[in-house]
Amino acid sequence: MTTNEVIVTYKKGMQFETNSPTGYTSLIDTSPENGGANQGLGPKAMMLSALAGCTGLDIVFVLNKMRATVPHFEMKVKGELTEEHPKTYHKVWLDYHFYGKDLDETKINKAIKLSEDQYCGVMEMFRQFASLEIGVHFHEEEGWE
Repeated sequence: MTTNEVIVTYKKGMQFETNSPTGYTSLIDTSPENGGANQGLGPKAMMLSALAGCTGLDIVFVLNKMRATVPHFEMKVKGELTEEHPKTYHKVWLDYHFYGKDLDETKINKAIKLSEDQYCGVMEMFRQFASLEIGVHFHEEEGWE
């Protein structure tokens, strides 16, 4: 069975540094109204980033296997928190945006479906506590420049 371990070290103020199992580091912080300096991702924002990163990696992997080219894509993720403490995500919107001319929408949709249904463990974890709404958007213009 695979396990992952991270070490999270207190730095200063409300800031922490976390490492990944491969050695990369990221900063965790909070807003000034909560005593932080906004010098890192908040823990809940990291969760949304993990969701996008997980499915994004799957999609790129599958599209590469299919020999499908996508010049650029991005994912916009929004989470709605409960009002009561502990505040948790109860609703999450994940929108995929693909940019380029002559995109193979069939292959892209298949890659997304495989990620959603089979590969993305983070998405499956989110389904345990939040409803997910997913949208797929194709743009011919090169909106990322």
